[in-house]
Amino acid sequence: MIRLELVALDGIKFSEDVYEVQIPTMSGLIGVLPKHMPLVSIAVPGVLTIRKKPTDLDDMQDVYAINGGVIEVSDDTLRILVDEADHADEINEAEVKAAFERAQKLKAEAKDEVSLQRAQELVDRQAVRLQVAGLRRTRRK
Repeated sequence: MIRLELVALDGIKFSEDVYEVQIPTMSGLIGVLPKHMPLVSIAVPGVLTIRKKPTDLDDMQDVYAINGGVIEVSDDTLRILVDEADHADEINEAEVKAAFERAQKLKAEAKDEVSLQRAQELVDRQAVRLQVAGLRRTRRK
């Protein structure tokens, strides 16, 4: 088992021993299992999945929408420090859809590079949250 500590700006989101964690990074999706080599990397906005036991099926995994951050693996401990981490059960799909549409409108109305970049970050954040909400809905069926 590997100790996972997922910490966001608003506090500890997850702290347990787990079997596997899949994290979106700049190089693509990486999987961290027990006995993983030491690593420091950057997490990017995306879907983080947690398999608590080797026998857990995909639809039993915990799923989080993360907004980027830092990853450190050492001595069977995985620390992920992020700005935001929303568990699938915390995401209201209707609210996220509305926020996504507002972000797209802001992007379309952006008049300078800074406004465009901020709007794109909002679009990306809401797109990840929508993806996680969709995963939750599919897995519950």
